[in-house]
Amino acid sequence: MTEFRKFLENQPVTASAPCRVDMGGTLDIATFCYPLIRYSPATVNIALDLRTSVRLLACRRRVVRVSSTGFAPAEFPPEQAPLDHPLGLIFAVALYFGLEGVEIQIDSHSPVRSALGGSSVAMVALIGALAKIAEAGGERRMSRKEVALLAHGLESAVARVPCGIQDQLAAAFGGVNLWHWKKRIHAGDYRREVLVKSVKYGHLEKRLLVAYAGEPHESKDINGQWVDRFLAGRDRKRWMRIVDLVHRFSESLRRMDIRTAGRLMNQETAIRLEMTPDVLDDIGRRLYSAAGQLGCGARFSGAGGGGCLWALGGEDDMEELHRVWREILSTRRTARLLEVRVDSRGLLCQLDPDIKSLLQTVSTPSGQRTEK
Repeated sequence: MTEFRKFLENQPVTASAPCRVDMGGTLDIATFCYPLIRYSPATVNIALDLRTSVRLLACRRRVVRVSSTGFAPAEFPPEQAPLDHPLGLIFAVALYFGLEGVEIQIDSHSPVRSALGGSSVAMVALIGALAKIAEAGGERRMSRKEVALLAHGLESAVARVPCGIQDQLAAAFGGVNLWHWKKRIHAGDYRREVLVKSVKYGHLEKRLLVAYAGEPHESKDINGQWVDRFLAGRDRKRWMRIVDLVHRFSESLRRMDIRTAGRLMNQETAIRLEMTPDVLDDIGRRLYSAAGQLGCGARFSGAGGGGCLWALGGEDDMEELHRVWREILSTRRTARLLEVRVDSRGLLCQLDPDIKSLLQTVSTPSGQRTEK
């Protein structure tokens, strides 16, 4: 077994991963994916350079200490670490790897509970860092896919609610991707299709806007409603319609037909509002309405219910939307526009934060990328 504390006494380790915005989230949850498999469920996500960083250091023996942006620090002996704690997902990773005498410092550049996948991103970064230490100690290298699957498996085991896997995959791989969910999604059965190559990121970024509406989200509240209604036999045709919209959106985004992509975003958001009106609060509805009036598309990120919204539109339209959204957001002290770029790097691990030449990525598995 890797002696993590001993390694960290000589060398701290840093890892980071990006958050995401998405179209067609929820379809990556097994509750929806399996019953809808014949309709080819899929999710589009765009990784953003609002990265979450994890730094590992040695600390006194017999405890795991965690500090994270937006949370009170916590410290427990490994055998007493509560997995229902606000930082329980991090302690779950620590228990899995058998950590003790380790301090975990988490710093996020995205707002806390902003529906950008932050907790899943932190898990991916932490697992990536620990995997890099294990590799340095002679253990087998973990691929990006394995890191994402382990993060998803631990979250599913601890969260007590159905969990999707798109957050972990966006964090591990970065980029702009369409994820095709297959017949064994719980085992990582998916196909990754790159929709936008990095040379076109600048073009996309001029047509992309992300806003934090100022209120934290509770994804389990909205997801729980969707799950309960779906299991009760309600909204099935709506979900089939959402699957179709995701595929049409992905084709529009691949062609950089941003106006059509925006219209499809608005249609998907409208369906979600029909099912769960509280997926957008008052400011969220105003942002969504303003985007539509200017010929742009807007959608909440993740499961909504607070957090972030993102928009796509023509470059000229986006300049006006930028002004209008800023005005709307000014009515809530905690709300703001976020400065974002598309992230192409995904998970990064660094054995020595003082030596940039040592920056390494966890290996990419073959056969997971399809480009057209």
